Amino acid sequence: MHKPQFSLEVFPPRRNGPVGSIYDTLDGLQGINPDFISVTYGTGKTADRTATARICHTVRQEYNIPVVAHLTAQYLDKQQADEALDMFKQAGVSAVLALRGDAVEGREPTGVFKYASDLVRYIREQCPDLKIFGACYPEVHPNSAGVVDELRHLKTKVDAGTSNLITQLFFDNDDFFRFVEQARIAGIDVPIEAGIMPVTNAAQVRRMVTMCGARIPKELSAMLERWGDDPDAIRQAGVLYASQQIADLVSRGVDGVHLYTMNHPCTTRRIWANVSALFKEV
Repeated sequence: MHKPQFSLEVFPPRRNGPVGSIYDTLDGLQGINPDFISVTYGTGKTADRTATARICHTVRQEYNIPVVAHLTAQYLDKQQADEALDMFKQAGVSAVLALRGDAVEGREPTGVFKYASDLVRYIREQCPDLKIFGACYPEVHPNSAGVVDELRHLKTKVDAGTSNLITQLFFDNDDFFRFVEQARIAGIDVPIEAGIMPVTNAAQVRRMVTMCGARIPKELSAMLERWGDDPDAIRQAGVLYASQQIADLVSRGVDGVHLYTMNHPCTTRRIWANVSALFKEV
């Protein structure tokens, strides 16, 4: 029977934050043994490349977990991309997650890699054996003209060399499976992992929804309305909601689940305790 992957995302410490905090996160995740951990990346500054590479090295060498390094496109030139790829190689990464990246006010894109597909194509040329992940949006990217336009761009990214996809967060599994069906019809046949973000803070959820265009279904809206001002209650409800999402996804044959930890290992461990049996070999 199909065994889905289970993976996690962490991010480097915030600027001016204690570097050792990442060890607190990684130590707190021990025992979960994910198929890989992805490490996020900023907007193309040297500090971002260095921080991502350093955390990747730590995950791979000290925790012995396969690691995927994020790399954002629009503020990179080819020299910077080469430097990042070299650092990632030295860090022992098993794959790169190529992203367009968010716009930064006051910064001008380089124009070298306009879309994530341009970066994918370049990585594939420079590192033909490196596995490349890509992002996708079950509910359509906020800047997209619509579903057809979204799938066309996604097909271009896959044809450029993307071998696996990870979705942006979503809160209604029907939206995810509808998207997967549309992607398959469009000829996109690579594995698609479901990105799940636990609800631990009402304001954070509303901010993320605004940024990525995700929909809040009525069940989640009721949770936020009732417990949004009670941190302990909304965190517990969020753990249950994410666990139920994951159980439903696995029961319906998802390729994998990618859990956005938000560097909260306690929440991640509670979810894993609820769903770990679902990812065993059967």
